[in-house]
Parts: sequence; structure tokens; C-alpha cells
Amino acid sequence: MANEILKGIRVVDLTQFLAAPTVGRVLGEWGADVIKVEAPKGDAGRTQGAVFGMKYEDDENLGFDVSNMNKRFITLNMKIPAGLQAFKDLLKTADVFLTSVRTKSLAKMGLSWPELHQEFPKLVFAQDRGYGEFGPKKDAAGYDATAYQARGGVQGTTVDKGGNPYNPVNGYGDFQVSMTLAAGICAALVQVARTGKGDKVVVNLNHAAIFMQNIAMVSAQYGNEYPKSRREVTNPFNDTYKTADDRWFVLCVPEYDRDFDKVMHLIGRDDLKGAPRYSHMDTLNTQGNSSEVIAVLEAAFKKQPLTYWLKLFSQEDLPLEACQVPTEIYQDSEALDNDEIRLMEFPSGAKRYIPTNPVRFASQGNPTLKPSRAQGSDTLEVLKHDLGYSDEQIATMLASGAASGVRHLGEPIK
Repeated sequence: MANEILKGIRVVDLTQFLAAPTVGRVLGEWGADVIKVEAPKGDAGRTQGAVFGMKYEDDENLGFDVSNMNKRFITLNMKIPAGLQAFKDLLKTADVFLTSVRTKSLAKMGLSWPELHQEFPKLVFAQDRGYGEFGPKKDAAGYDATAYQARGGVQGTTVDKGGNPYNPVNGYGDFQVSMTLAAGICAALVQVARTGKGDKVVVNLNHAAIFMQNIAMVSAQYGNEYPKSRREVTNPFNDTYKTADDRWFVLCVPEYDRDFDKVMHLIGRDDLKGAPRYSHMDTLNTQGNSSEVIAVLEAAFKKQPLTYWLKLFSQEDLPLEACQVPTEIYQDSEALDNDEIRLMEFPSGAKRYIPTNPVRFASQGNPTLKPSRAQGSDTLEVLKHDLGYSDEQIATMLASGAASGVRHLGEPIK
């Protein structure tokens, strides 16, 4: 089926790297016309494949595609008046201005929220930031690793007590911010439809990290300390364990009292069924016996391989899942049958897996995914057909450097 949920909505995308551009990718999957505007040097995300150990060429660039599929690409030099005017003309046709540019830089270009709201009152202004708009770091650069993972508390709370901070997957927080900002934009578009007035929508990485940790944030003030040790959790049935074949899995059985005897039976410890010392959560934690139950579970789970425990607990409808890595997910029927990850063929001829966005609409089915294209691939088309510029105007812009056509990766800046 075609991507038509947001058909008729135009997004002007002035973004870089991961969080903000992925918003455009998602809106594009939902049917919006997303026009990505790049400066002559291009989005630095085009070469991020090197950071991730991947190929990055025009015909195969998954490090860029994850954030920039389903877009059109134009190049404008907004330091030149004609380039800035073209950008403003593009905003006249837009419903959403999506950006990750810092506020001070936007103001220097005359693209601040107050200025654009006055000029284009129906325009939704959507900004991804590292930090909030009002604190001491309001003008600072912020990235997933710093604003989200570190200062947002994720690495400090999720580490196993006494261990090193974990090495997060690149962009893990960025992509969460992408979905929250996409939701905010859709809400603002509803408001435009109702009132005719655009709004400013802001999501910052630091705030998103704190929100995603809601339980930790509220429970810590009651003495729930972080980081935690997996050997000291309050519910031994919500924990990680290792199997005979050296695989980790997560057990998640939240109704401890109800399922205690069942779990003890499954691990071959019928002798502990109904044990007053262990079988009730309140008693367990009041007396500080949680670590003893964890030790019992550890010893039992080490006696059989992962597949044994997956089958056994599944039969009893008790949630237990392996801690998988990407190469396993490539073969996971749950991910494949639900189009959560898709094998796509790229212009290079290679077939690669790429995740799809998790929001699905009954009317749309599986969304169409179109790989990104070379920088400036659509400059001429947008200027001529979308903005109505004459051939002479376009030629003048190209000659002055206010606009640029196709520039392939590795080519010098024109």
C-alpha cells in the first residue's frame, strides 16, 4: 500500500546526524513530502557509516538511510541571499519546519521561531535539541552519548552495580527522541487544522532520557537506589540469568507470590514450594532473602541450555526471552513476520536488513521504504516544479553557488 496517512503534508527538513532527521524519515513513511535541505558541505550523517564500520556510498549508505529514507534532497547555501530566499520560498509551501540547528544559529539566519511564526503563522516549528531551552546548557551542543545517556542518567542507572557503564548502541536515545518529536508534530498539525495556528514543538535529549526512566525517577526518592546489582533485585523472577551454554536471558514474572511454586517446580526445586522464607514477596524483602532465591535460580538455570528454558517457560506462559544480538534478530520470525526488520535491496545490488518504524496503520499496511539518494539529487526539480523558478533564475543560483545540483560522496564541494 502507498504511504498516505500524512499525504498532502510537506516537511522542510534542516537537520543532521540521527535524532531530528529520523523524524523526517518517519513522517515520510507515513506519507508526508519531506524535503531535506543541506548546506554545500552536506549532512555529516552521510559519512557516519565509517563510524559504524559500514559502507557509505551513494548506492548503499544504511548509516544515512536509517534517518533519511523517503526524502527528497536539495542543496542551498543560505549564506548567499538567493539561497536563503529559496529556503524561505520553500517554507511558504510547507506545513512543518523540522530542524536540529541550534537556536542562536537559527536567529542569525532569520529563522527563529518568533520570526517564522510571524511570517508563516500556520507553520509548525519543530526543533530537536540536546538540552532544554532555559537551563545553563541551552546553547550547548548535546548528543545521545552526553545529553541522553550520561547526563540524562541512563548509563548511571542501567549499569550492574559495581561495573563499568555500558556501551550503548549508537543513537539509542536519538531514535526515542525521534518518535516523541514525531508525535508532537502530529499533535501540532491537529491544532493547525482546528485553529489555523502553528506552534513550536520542542523535544530535547536530556528530557527524553529522564522521562524514559519514569519509574527510577519517582522511586529513587523513596529509597530505591540505583545502580542495582542483579543479585540484589527485589523480585528474583524479574532478573537476568545465564544458562549451561553460556547464554543470558531475562525472566519477567511480576506476580511473584502467585507463581512461586510453579517456577520452583519448573527448575526442579519442589522442595522449596510454599517455603515461608521465600514464597512471599513482602517476607522475602523484609528479611533480606532475595539474594538467596537468586542463587537458587542461578544454580538451576546453569544446568540446561537456553533452548530448554525457552521451551519450558513458554509452555507455562511465563515470559522468558534470550538476550539477543542483531545477527539473531535477522533470523527472528517475530521480527520478520511483523515487518519489524526488512530485507531491502539497495541500488548497489546488495540486500541488507533495516528496521522499520514501529507505528502501524491498518489502512497503510507495511510502509514503502525508499533508500536515500545523493546530495542535491532533487534541487533542480524542487526549484523548478515546486517553487516555480525559471530556468534563468535556477542557472543564476547554480552559478553563484546559492544552490547546487548532485554532488556524489567523495566529490569536492562546488
